Amino acid sequence: MSKKAPARPSKPSRRASLTRKTAETDIRLSLDLDGSGKSKISTGVPFFDHMLTLLAKHAVIDLDLHVKGDIEVDFHHTVEDTGIALGQAINKALGDRSGIRRYGFFYLPMDETLVRVALDFSGRPLVVFKVPKNAPLIRLKAGDFPAQLTEEFLRGLAQHAGLTLHVEVLYTSEVHHLIEGVFKGLAKALDVAMSRDPRVKGVPSTKGTL
Repeated sequence: MSKKAPARPSKPSRRASLTRKTAETDIRLSLDLDGSGKSKISTGVPFFDHMLTLLAKHAVIDLDLHVKGDIEVDFHHTVEDTGIALGQAINKALGDRSGIRRYGFFYLPMDETLVRVALDFSGRPLVVFKVPKNAPLIRLKAGDFPAQLTEEFLRGLAQHAGLTLHVEVLYTSEVHHLIEGVFKGLAKALDVAMSRDPRVKGVPSTKGTL
């Protein structure tokens, strides 16, 4: 009689759920880092919903996100607080970061726009965000979405996910493509960094912690 092969140990779940409520926003979020790119997004800001849908799709995570914010004032609180909540959820889902690649980078072509993203789940939050001189974000909008809020989202995300994040728009001539390129490039770099590497045993740092 043949013996049954021992069952392989199951990989720990990398899911997280949270709520975050302030005087300005009320956020409910759940995610699965080992999902398939499915999303259900509602922030009250249609263009931002589209960008977050792209982020989930290209990072191959499942994301359920509902935000009620004071968008009658402006979009700033909704966008920044969404970045904070998403960063907190990613940090929670990753746990101690055991077995992940840790670093991720990607060049993202978006028609005439080219974006470079490099990141590290270092535990030392930092954002370096650069755009060409011909694309001053403070004056640009995609529809009614102020382009400068892209950086506010990145800062909230990086601060609470423990990310060192460098994003550079190398060249562009269209604000929609600039923002979309940033979100897609971020997604692809996150996918690389958060993926498990079977060769990595424990936390990917010589210090033993991140």
